[in-house]
Amino acid sequence: MAKSPCPISKTQFLEKAEAVKLTIGTAELIADKREFSTGSFGWYHNGKTTIMVDGKPLSVQVGINLTVVGSKEAER
Repeated sequence: MAKSPCPISKTQFLEKAEAVKLTIGTAELIADKREFSTGSFGWYHNGKTTIMVDGKPLSVQVGINLTVVGSKEAER
């Protein structure tokens, strides 16, 4: 399957993109814009939160990358 071309340059993304709010269970987390070591760009969050199961708090590690499709080949 062919990749979709990225409609924005890396410079435009880094200048204009805003943080993204994520909801995991009842916790609201913020993913910040980032250029990844691969050359792709998008948003990233890493941290811990708590999820309740049967009245018991479970500490969980959260790691998420939101990568813009085609960003690795996007105009620099």
